Amino acid sequence: MGMRDFARAHHVAFFDAMATELPDDYASQEVNHLTLGYFAVGGLSLLRELDRVNKDEIAKWVLSFQVHPEAHGDEDNGLFYGFCGSGSTKFPLPNVKEPCHSGSHLASTYSALAILKIVGYDLANIDSKALLSSMKKLQQPDGSFMPIHIGAETDLRFVYCAAAICSMLGDWTGMDKLKAKEYILNCQSYDGGFGMVPDSESHGGGTFCAVAALHLMGFLQEDLASNLRDSASIDIRMLLEWCLQRQVTDGGFQGRRNKPSDTCYAFWQGWWCTEDHWRLPFD
Repeated sequence: MGMRDFARAHHVAFFDAMATELPDDYASQEVNHLTLGYFAVGGLSLLRELDRVNKDEIAKWVLSFQVHPEAHGDEDNGLFYGFCGSGSTKFPLPNVKEPCHSGSHLASTYSALAILKIVGYDLANIDSKALLSSMKKLQQPDGSFMPIHIGAETDLRFVYCAAAICSMLGDWTGMDKLKAKEYILNCQSYDGGFGMVPDSESHGGGTFCAVAALHLMGFLQEDLASNLRDSASIDIRMLLEWCLQRQVTDGGFQGRRNKPSDTCYAFWQGWWCTEDHWRLPFD
C-alpha cells in the first residue's frame, strides 16, 4: 500500500462491525461500552457512512444507560445522574422493581452525549437538570473534576469532559468555569505544553484537553495564532512551539519529549491543523 492510500472500505467495514457487535476480545472492556460505541459511531460519521446504522436504535441504546433520580430532589443526594458505561452496572436496589444503575461516570456521559449528537438526537429531551446539578458536585476546590461520585483521580481529562458536556447541552450551570480555568492554567508546564495535573510533564492528551476546554468555555481568542497577542489565559507562543516540536521524522506525532510517534497523537496534536485560526505549519 502506498503512503497516500487509505483502505477506506476496510475501515468502514470495521466500524460497522464494531457498532453492531463487539468480538470476545473486548470482554474486558465491558464497562466502557459507551466509549467504544462513540469510537465506532464517530468513525462511521467521519467516513460519511452513518446510514449503515439504525440511528433510532443507537439513541435508544445510549439512553438506557442514563441514571435517573428515584424521586424529586434526589439529585442532591450525592450521586451523579449522568450515564454509565455499560448495562453491567445495573444492580437490584431495595423497594425497586427493576434493577437500577448505581452511579455514572463523567467520561461515559461525554461519550453518550457525543453519540446522541452524532445520530441527530435532540438533547433537549435529556434530563439535563439532574445531570448538571449533580455533575457540579464532582468539581473539586481546585477546579478539577473527579469522574464518579465516590471519588477517584482528578485531572484534565475530566475537566474537558465536563466542559464538553456543558457545551453540548448548552448549559454551563454544571461547573464553575473560573475555577476550572484556574486549574487548567496551573497545569501548563515550563515548556508551554500541559501536563495532566499541575507540576507534571507536558503531554499531548493533556494539552488537547486543556486548550479544548478553554476554547469551549470561551477563554481563548480565535485569532491568537495570527496575531500572537498576549493571551489572558495561556502562554500561546510557548504552546505553539511545543506542539510543533511534537512532530517527529516519520511524520507522526509523539505525546511527550523523547517518545516514539503514536497514531493517537495524530489526533491529540494534529487537531491543531484543522483549526484555521491557529495556522500551524505542520508537515
